[in-house]
Amino acid sequence: MSAPVITPLNEFITLQRGFDLPEEQRKPGSIPVVASRSIVGFHSEKRVEAPGVVIGRSGSIGGGQYLDEPFWPLNTTLWVKDFKGHNPRYVYYLLKSIDFTSFNVGAGVPTLNRNHLAGIKVKNISHDQEIKIANTIAKYDDLIENNKRRIALLEESARLLYREWFVHFRFPGHEHVKIISGLPEGWSELKIEEVGEVVTGKTPLTKKSNYYGGLIPFVKTPDMHGNVYVLNTDQTLTEEGAATQANKFIPKDSLIVSCIGTLGVVAISATDCQTNQQINSVVPFDSNHNLYLYFTFKMLKPRLEAMGGGATMGNVNKSKFSSLNIVMPSGFLLNAFKDFADPVFQQILILQKQNQKLTQARDILLPRLMNGDLAV
Repeated sequence: MSAPVITPLNEFITLQRGFDLPEEQRKPGSIPVVASRSIVGFHSEKRVEAPGVVIGRSGSIGGGQYLDEPFWPLNTTLWVKDFKGHNPRYVYYLLKSIDFTSFNVGAGVPTLNRNHLAGIKVKNISHDQEIKIANTIAKYDDLIENNKRRIALLEESARLLYREWFVHFRFPGHEHVKIISGLPEGWSELKIEEVGEVVTGKTPLTKKSNYYGGLIPFVKTPDMHGNVYVLNTDQTLTEEGAATQANKFIPKDSLIVSCIGTLGVVAISATDCQTNQQINSVVPFDSNHNLYLYFTFKMLKPRLEAMGGGATMGNVNKSKFSSLNIVMPSGFLLNAFKDFADPVFQQILILQKQNQKLTQARDILLPRLMNGDLAV
């Protein structure tokens, strides 16, 4: 049996840097806007036809996303301009299997320079073999995507009820409730700091290697994108590292809001964790309010962006965030919303945990197939 042909990555495919598209220039549409780790919005125009493969170039490098519809890759990404006859889905899995961290040229922000990729060598196998490998791994991804669609539908069902009751004021019995100063009787306007403890994260000294690599999740904004619950992170702290900022712990089921950089991303902590300084977390004084606050905080995005100054690196500090006013409905309605939303979000959590296991299984299988350790 002849040895496989080894080819430099920059000859195997052609990668190109993505395109600028600030949020304020995006127009309503259905075209996915793709950042280094996930889809971060939608636009009315496309830049690349499907199928497409994208990896992170800046902020988060490597990884990989497969698009089966036209899309707009942001300038924090590299996208495959020319597959050179290779199976696109196989190329996606090939790029996911490569560790790009050694090619990081960024001093502060991780950055990947596509001109340095000639040093990466890949096996040039037959097209039939590419398809077999891609189809094997795709079974896992298809299950993951199906679960993501179910999660989106579940979250939407709770969001629609939230809007009906708390935005349009069409809650049960609304016909008999007076509106006083713009709010239903019994409702109030409170500052965020009045509904929960606000905790701004902090990053332990990165030069202390003994602070990192433990069991304590360390949440950053990219860990939140596309997730209702933050289950896993790409960085963890040791007990020693976490102890340097013990007052930064946030408990399970806290609300996490990005307040520097990409403003207004909201998620729920699935475990006790710490976060970096780009995140303000809210530990509700009453845990029954968690899911109401989840949707309320998601609606704060335009206000946060306005407060952040509209700069490339918007910043809403703890003081500004804590002083934001939000509406708190009557206790009866909050409890009624919790009764509806709790089982919905429990199902979302189950599906996210299933996806975590599927992802782990896929990521174990992926390099073994790529290396030829497993035959298909």
